[in-house]
Amino acid sequence: MGRVSVKDNKNIYQLKREEVGYTREKASEITGISPDKIEKIENRGVVPYPEEVLAMAEGYREPSLCNHYCSKECAIGKQYVPEVSVKDLRQIVLEMMVSLNGLQSKQNRLMEISIDNTVDDDQISDFIDIQNELEKISVLVETLQFWSEEMLAEGKINKEKYEEIKAKLK
Repeated sequence: MGRVSVKDNKNIYQLKREEVGYTREKASEITGISPDKIEKIENRGVVPYPEEVLAMAEGYREPSLCNHYCSKECAIGKQYVPEVSVKDLRQIVLEMMVSLNGLQSKQNRLMEISIDNTVDDDQISDFIDIQNELEKISVLVETLQFWSEEMLAEGKINKEKYEEIKAKLK
């Protein structure tokens, strides 16, 4: 049995590994990442490669590691990928409905703005407001996807049935 770390500044990779009760050696067996590399990742000596994050996310049954990496560590993702937080399904649906209802009233304004394929100075404020509302919806869609992945990883959604039906609907 490996030693248990008592350091205070554990990063997300170490916290998630410890939550599932894996030593670095066990995590290495599960993920295919060497114990030395896991130690370097956890002690912030190196930023993991995307493939390593994916292996840890799958091995630790923690899809949130992928969003963390993309939104916090990847140079491109920091600019383009929003951080998605864990929410309960009811909260996601309620926020989605509020955003969609709010956007419905802005549809006509967006059509007015886009009719001439430009955004004039007097339209910029409304255009940005609509963009922000669409961004909220985009983040909520990602949050719903994240929730689904969490439930699949925890076995709370039948993975085989989910994938079967998803493949049919593509």
